[in-house]
Amino acid sequence: MRIIAVIPARYAATRFPAKLMQLLDNKTVIRTTYENTVATGLFSQVLVATDSTVIYDEIVSNGGSAVMSKKEHESGSDRIAEAIEGIDADIIINVQGDEPFVQKQSLENLCALFSDAAVDVASLMHIITDDAQVNDPNCVKVVVNKQMDALYFSRSTVPFKRDVTAAIPYYKHIGIYGYRKEALLSFIKLPVSALEQAEKLEQLRLLENGYRIRMAITEPVGVSIDTAADLEKARDVLRKNR
Repeated sequence: MRIIAVIPARYAATRFPAKLMQLLDNKTVIRTTYENTVATGLFSQVLVATDSTVIYDEIVSNGGSAVMSKKEHESGSDRIAEAIEGIDADIIINVQGDEPFVQKQSLENLCALFSDAAVDVASLMHIITDDAQVNDPNCVKVVVNKQMDALYFSRSTVPFKRDVTAAIPYYKHIGIYGYRKEALLSFIKLPVSALEQAEKLEQLRLLENGYRIRMAITEPVGVSIDTAADLEKARDVLRKNR
């Protein structure tokens, strides 16, 4: 299988505009994510797909590969689909631009799920150990069945433990996806679904339209940068690891 990674990179993020151009140590968030993805050695090609000349220049001027979106897009998946339509690939891995601490083992686990021919879409999760995250709407939770297929994703606390003694873990969804190319190109043609609109989670469009999303448990990938506070946490991680 020819597996490529595409990093959708929108400049005007709603919660934290220009977050991808903030500095982590001496590199921007988007450049750190790109270089860490390349360094895994897992992919035939790594590409940043962006709506911003600033982000495009940041990647290209530092020896990376990037493409400018020709259209306005509502989601990262739409942006990726435009970028890869003419590229020869079997599997597309969507690495979020705000996941600078992406790790080889996590991406390897994700790619391995496609050895099952029945898997068209896959993603990652980890067990939540911080109780504060369980009720945090910025922490997306996922519930899975016994086959490790996603049943639901939510910003709310799911599952709700009416029986507080129930030994059920909470899983945090890590926003890194894998698609077979045909599944991605079909998915982005579907209209925005009701659950997606309510939760602002595009993966719910897949579930509402009957797609299965196979999940893999992995270790936490580090700090996802959704807010200015997250950026400071990421900087602290780097300082401690020097």
